[in-house]
Amino acid sequence: MCCAAAQAAPPLQPLIDATPAGGVLRPAPGRYAGPATVAKPMTLDGGGKAILEGGGRGTVLTLAASGAVVRGLRLTGSGDSHDGIDAGLLIEGDDNLVENNALDDVLFGIHLRQGNRNRILNNRITGRPAPRGARGDGLRLWNSRWNRIEGNAFARVRDLTFANSPDNRILGNTLTDGRYGMHLVFSPRAHVENNRLSDTDTGIAVLYSPDLVLRGNTVAHALDGGGAGIAIKDSGSALVEGNEILHCAAGLSANAPLNTEAVLTVRGNRFAHNVVGLYFYGEKGGHRIEANRFENNLTQVAVSAAGVGEANLWRGNAWSDYQGFDRDGNGVGDTPHEVWLYSDRIWMETPRAKFFANSPALELLDLLERLAPFASPALILRDPAPRMAK
Repeated sequence: MCCAAAQAAPPLQPLIDATPAGGVLRPAPGRYAGPATVAKPMTLDGGGKAILEGGGRGTVLTLAASGAVVRGLRLTGSGDSHDGIDAGLLIEGDDNLVENNALDDVLFGIHLRQGNRNRILNNRITGRPAPRGARGDGLRLWNSRWNRIEGNAFARVRDLTFANSPDNRILGNTLTDGRYGMHLVFSPRAHVENNRLSDTDTGIAVLYSPDLVLRGNTVAHALDGGGAGIAIKDSGSALVEGNEILHCAAGLSANAPLNTEAVLTVRGNRFAHNVVGLYFYGEKGGHRIEANRFENNLTQVAVSAAGVGEANLWRGNAWSDYQGFDRDGNGVGDTPHEVWLYSDRIWMETPRAKFFANSPALELLDLLERLAPFASPALILRDPAPRMAK
């Protein structure tokens, strides 16, 4: 929508100003000119037929109140300033409900700044066509806690960013075509459950955010730039449970815990058709990896160097490349599943050599190493009770 057309529409701000605190504004169907600000507890209900146009200036709608409701609006035409964080919707308050809105032709989608206990539900956010790094975030939280982000659909955005924002719940959202699906920094105790992320550079990146719960998420096609479905750095005591990680550069990438109590529990996940199923770097580790399914990953488990991950605890995982038998039919392999470093330690320990991983030359060298090793192989893992893959 061009600026002239947006200026021709009647402004929404006088209708907001005329609505008393606690009142309900249901504007007639049609287009309204913004930007606009809601600065009192009230309900702004567009009924799915009211369009607020920012005219390419700043943020389209600012919610600078607590206890307000914004629903059923289409917000479009924000400014294009990254420094100003021009967004479809800026929330600066507590206990607000934002639901069933559509945001498009905006740089950033929803920006929540120092807001607590807000509910952001069932909104649709579509960013502008641009290279991924030049887009704005579909959702950005800063210094905000106890918020519920649920059922939203994001497309063609940069990231979903949570910075200095503990104790939030991110549930049942979808994202396609982004850089980071989710990016959590200094945001402990988040619950990230039942989200679906696809076609991103990295799926879920977690930095310095302990006590995280990642459960029931699906991450697919996080391939660009060496991206991982889930990447965890210095974020101990996390539970990674019941997720599906498919067709990614690495299913899960994690470093060693900061202390022996702050290990990860990786349980009941499916890692399938990734370049690397799990990748560990740092010191010896100590993470618990239990009851997962590793299916047809090009490399099931990789480490940054021999000895890394040696202290990880593996049990009850199903391995598509397990070569043992189950003679007593109890569903557990008769012999442990072991993964050793042979020629693959070349590309694991020398990053530049990774280009040749799984090449015919390294495959031949790996075969020769197994037949007549000229150096002692290093043990990556031993799963004493592997489940038989069906």
